Amino acid sequence: MAGAVAQALRAGRSPRNHDFDRFLPDDLRRVSAQFWTPIEVAVRAAQWLDELDVRTVVDVGSGAGKFCVAAALAGRSHFTGIEQRSRLVMAARGLARVYEIEDRVRFVEAALGRAEVPRADAYYFFNPFGENLFGREDHLDDDVELGVDRYQRDTAAAEELLNEAPLGTYLLTYNGFGGRVPDSYDEVRVDRELPNVLRMWRKARLVAAGPGLRADEL
Repeated sequence: MAGAVAQALRAGRSPRNHDFDRFLPDDLRRVSAQFWTPIEVAVRAAQWLDELDVRTVVDVGSGAGKFCVAAALAGRSHFTGIEQRSRLVMAARGLARVYEIEDRVRFVEAALGRAEVPRADAYYFFNPFGENLFGREDHLDDDVELGVDRYQRDTAAAEELLNEAPLGTYLLTYNGFGGRVPDSYDEVRVDRELPNVLRMWRKARLVAAGPGLRADEL
């Protein structure tokens, strides 16, 4: 089954999320619709990345690794996932092994703002800080710090990362990321036909950090 799913992705098709997710641990498979990027979004992102010849991508808050693995199978880019929960990092590495894509996908246990984020041609955010604002009953678990203070620190760290990125850096947001996209970024792609809006931005100029625009309010 994994081979058939991988073959479909390599052909540019979107297999069912259920079929892809069956190789996740049971508890992570059950929350896929809430926490992990849908397959059709990963396929569209991979298409955009290939069109723009983006070689390296960092997924901030990579969770169980679904976006990185699916997008790597669907395109040519190399992916690094940054995730703060060790059990999710282990699950993501296992997913990459199952789909035999370890040569272009790696996962690092780290938290934004507490470790250096690798430089990349593009950064992907699927609203990774939103869990901080959920009620406790909607948290994935209680293994990490969550709350408004953490949300504010994380969004500030993300904005700093984008402000310091070199010209030509791309930003992908799915359902926003909670922070403000700096004024130095121009939107170059948007797809509103997906379950949530997928946007792609490119850093086009060096400007002083300003209020910017919220990625999830445009």
